[in-house]
Amino acid sequence: MNHPVVSALFPVVLLIAIGVLAGRLRWVSATAVKDLSNLVFMVLAPALLFRTMATAHGGQLEIRPLAVYFGVALAVYFAMLAWLGFTRRSAVLALASMFSNTVMIGVPLVGLAYGERGLFTLFTLVSVHALVLLTVATLVLEFAVARERGAQGQASPRHIGVTVFLAVRNAVIHPVPLPILAGLAFAQTGWGIPVMIDKPLQLLGQAFGPIALVMVGVTLAANPVGTHLREALVISLAKNLLHPALMAAAGWALGLQGVTLAVMVIAASLPVGANVFLFSQRYEVAREAVTATVAVSTALALLSVSAVMLLLGLR
Repeated sequence: MNHPVVSALFPVVLLIAIGVLAGRLRWVSATAVKDLSNLVFMVLAPALLFRTMATAHGGQLEIRPLAVYFGVALAVYFAMLAWLGFTRRSAVLALASMFSNTVMIGVPLVGLAYGERGLFTLFTLVSVHALVLLTVATLVLEFAVARERGAQGQASPRHIGVTVFLAVRNAVIHPVPLPILAGLAFAQTGWGIPVMIDKPLQLLGQAFGPIALVMVGVTLAANPVGTHLREALVISLAKNLLHPALMAAAGWALGLQGVTLAVMVIAASLPVGANVFLFSQRYEVAREAVTATVAVSTALALLSVSAVMLLLGLR
């Protein structure tokens, strides 16, 4: 139980299990899940994202590891999107193939394994993780929504320039990118967040991970993994194995090494982050498949993350 992987993943598994129990005992209804999703997406996530970005300073960021990490992640994303086809469903499943649970699992895991040196690298990634990956995913999803509506005759054909403008606008005026951009802008002022504001933001942000994972469990109770096991397994293998393998290859090829490379590869090997589930709720697509993928990916991580850490020389 003291192994870093077990110590980091056990709370996640337990929270999902609590959600499954709550769902099977009907303590939380299907209607309530949608309302809770809105609460998490519109209140808790923005508080976490704004507070995280408001304390980020460009001078602290290591550019080369960032470029490699997000270059590989986006390559996986667009490769999966090309393989699955350009639809809302594919955009969400492709996000699951490369978006890691870097905070709830990554922070305790890296902290136990590598201490402050590892956490510095991880926080460098985390500081722009959502900004890069979720903003790109939002933009792709908005394009997919516009494309599907046009194909269904729900909107008159628009000039490509108008479509691009509306997709970008919807991607920015959105509960994920907007607080990130606001936080980044605030960070540039050099001001500190007043304690009376910072404390509520901190409490709201801390509630994000647990509630999101309990919601995964509630949804899982209503939609067992079995019906989506094959699809969940394919996405989980891409997330837990292909993603870190490509990250390691790219890092080595570009001369990264030591703790920096180790943390990047471990971050890539982590299971699917809860934000993907929230995107599936927000865009009302692939909810059951994403729920199953989060569960399968988390279980697979007990083996995949352990294997990655052993290959990296951590015992």
